Amino acid sequence: GLVGVAAPAHAADSYTFTNTTNPILGDGSYYSADPAPVVVPAGAAGNDSGKDQLYIYTGHDEAGPSTNDFVMNEWGAFRTTDVEAGEWTHYPSLMRPEQVFAWATSGRAYAGQVVRGVDGRYYWYVPINERDSPASDKFAIGVAVSESPTGPWTDHAGGPIISQRVPTPNTIHNIDPTILIDGTAPNQRVYLWWGSFSQLRMIELQQDMKTPVTTQRSVTGLTGFFEAAWAFKRNDTYYLAYAGNNAGPTSQCTPANYHACIAYATASSPQGPWTYRGTVLAPVSSTTSHPGILEFGGSWYIVYHTADAVGGGHFRRSVAIDPIEWDDTQSPPRMKPVTTTPVRGPDLTPRPNIAQAARVTVSNEPVPTQYWVKALNDEIVRLNPLPPDMWGTWTGNNPPQQWVQYTWDQPMRISGSQIEFWNDSPQGSGVGVAAPARWRIQYWDLAAGRWADVPNPSGFPTGTRGFQDTTFDPVTTTQVRAVFDASTNGSTYSAVAVEEWKVLAAQPESAVTAPDIKVEVGETELPASIPVSFGAETLWVPVLWDPVRPEDVAVPRTFDTRGTVLGYAAERVVAQVTVVSPDDTDGDETAPTLTLTALGSAGGAGWFR
Repeated sequence: GLVGVAAPAHAADSYTFTNTTNPILGDGSYYSADPAPVVVPAGAAGNDSGKDQLYIYTGHDEAGPSTNDFVMNEWGAFRTTDVEAGEWTHYPSLMRPEQVFAWATSGRAYAGQVVRGVDGRYYWYVPINERDSPASDKFAIGVAVSESPTGPWTDHAGGPIISQRVPTPNTIHNIDPTILIDGTAPNQRVYLWWGSFSQLRMIELQQDMKTPVTTQRSVTGLTGFFEAAWAFKRNDTYYLAYAGNNAGPTSQCTPANYHACIAYATASSPQGPWTYRGTVLAPVSSTTSHPGILEFGGSWYIVYHTADAVGGGHFRRSVAIDPIEWDDTQSPPRMKPVTTTPVRGPDLTPRPNIAQAARVTVSNEPVPTQYWVKALNDEIVRLNPLPPDMWGTWTGNNPPQQWVQYTWDQPMRISGSQIEFWNDSPQGSGVGVAAPARWRIQYWDLAAGRWADVPNPSGFPTGTRGFQDTTFDPVTTTQVRAVFDASTNGSTYSAVAVEEWKVLAAQPESAVTAPDIKVEVGETELPASIPVSFGAETLWVPVLWDPVRPEDVAVPRTFDTRGTVLGYAAERVVAQVTVVSPDDTDGDETAPTLTLTALGSAGGAGWFR
């Protein structure tokens, strides 16, 4: 057959935009992943701006909203001269595998990295599928070269520099290359690391950026290593950051498989030995995580991706950037855990659901590590969820009954439920995950001190498409649970999985009004609950107020503030706040009274759980 000659790839039309919040491009117009930053100094080839430039090279996620697979056909980049100012130039399409590498198939344009080589040119190391490989895993690593950071790019080696056949055979997943050029001219040395699925390899290359000096060898000492290695040097210490996935209930990294933290190790030499130093980035909203860490403009940054863009998801990711701070009192210096931005406050939208404020307990502790208890009440339901997007019970040997329980710190008035079941097997099969054969909702009867079925339920549907609704007569309680009788074929039982379980508060007959609030000068904390009347019964219900700023309470005055009452769906409430001087006792002649109220579940003989 004919073999086409790959043509140089040119930069697609670029455009400039300004955005100072994460994700860098979050409007849903383009999903970017696997960020790899590099600094192009002023005066370097391709940079005549007079300023240092930061390029963040990315993959391009093109999966549909319900596609659970990586659809990645090309790489692009973002460029800026000032991260804080947020003016970015986007190059949406800089390189496609099949256009540069004659030996590659299209697609699978996974995580790569660009470095300035010893000769000042730009080298892009990328994982691609080798078209004619006889190997079981056709992923290989190629390297493209360009005189400019935006291309055009050409194949530098004429074939894979790493695969399951070259330079020596291996059986690993050959993706996620990271490069470090160490030392000063003319004695620079080039190191390459790569690998996934808990296998990391390294090799040294000649200054030609492609020819092996050493044979490949395994890298050890990286606790929980999964993939996405990133090598860099700061002063005299070498760092390897990576996506970690040593999941479990006591893990420093993540309680759930599929999720990843960013962990790191240090060494005094690129060859190691490496010593694990902890985590720098907690699991993000996408199941995968991918770091890039460097210094630019006198500050250190980490780039990573999330599912936080409009319409985002696990396969529709978007690149973000945040500062990294160092603890130089330690040896070697430690990266402080990153606080991702923007910091997400609680959702202040009025709504009847109160599950998000509950403590969750489940019957199958410890939960299998592919599932995540937090998914039950995180108010996120995905079109095509992965296991950590749900709580589940599958172990291969499933019991006939399971349950989920919510507990609040104070009595709540409830009258409904919405639950979303997930399944991969039909009811009655006795295998896999199926909707329960039947289920029911119980509440803790505060007066009787026992569990009771909710009164007059409308029914307990078991569909697996969308929320299954149940209403019942209002009850006041501190605890509620859903009890699931597993589907069975008569001898074995299916597991149960729930993506989300909402518990709906009863709505008061009349509008909720907040009482006036009095604070002293300088006091920014407002009452944590307000009284809400349900007929003859009044409950103190939690309220989330808009933050009070120090300048709001700097001097005696009055002002209005707004709050969201837990479970009250009609509107946000408005309260008048009066700021008084600490020595203002005018008119206050009443001794304070103190009322103690026991919270939790009533047990026997006056005890509370």
